[in-house]
Amino acid sequence: MKKANIDGKVWTFGKDVDTDLIIAARYLNTSVPEELAKHVMEDADPEFVNKMSVGDIIVAGENFGCGSSREHAPIALKAAGVAAVIAPTFARIFYRNSFNMGLPIFELQESAEISEGDDITVNMNDGTVTNKTTNKTYSFTPIPEFMQELIDAGGLMNFAQNEIKAQESK
Repeated sequence: MKKANIDGKVWTFGKDVDTDLIIAARYLNTSVPEELAKHVMEDADPEFVNKMSVGDIIVAGENFGCGSSREHAPIALKAAGVAAVIAPTFARIFYRNSFNMGLPIFELQESAEISEGDDITVNMNDGTVTNKTTNKTYSFTPIPEFMQELIDAGGLMNFAQNEIKAQESK
């Protein structure tokens, strides 16, 4: 495991944030990450991409990423510079797509206790979120090592390419 901590400012969203809110269907005529990033969370907060900074963290309610199975949603979040998403639960296909795209997500039951604007640190190795604003620490089940390797590589495709190169160099 390479990166142990993610530090960022929190942006909050409610429960049942679906993939249409993450990236609206009207923008799915492209798969170019930089283009998708311009419109991430636009229908939930039209100014989100102008207000957020690279490295910020989304904290939401349960069932984040529900709706369609489009890979565009985690691609758009990652390309916009969102460092991680924290929610009590994620739609299963979004969960898998996020790791495949290299976007770290964390299931934290107490996500509602974290407020917009808080500064937090996610320690991926020990499974904690520390809210530096309130000085509270919360625990989550750490990401399995293999899935952490996907995140470290930048997603499944990069991971596979690295594995192929490693085998070829033997």
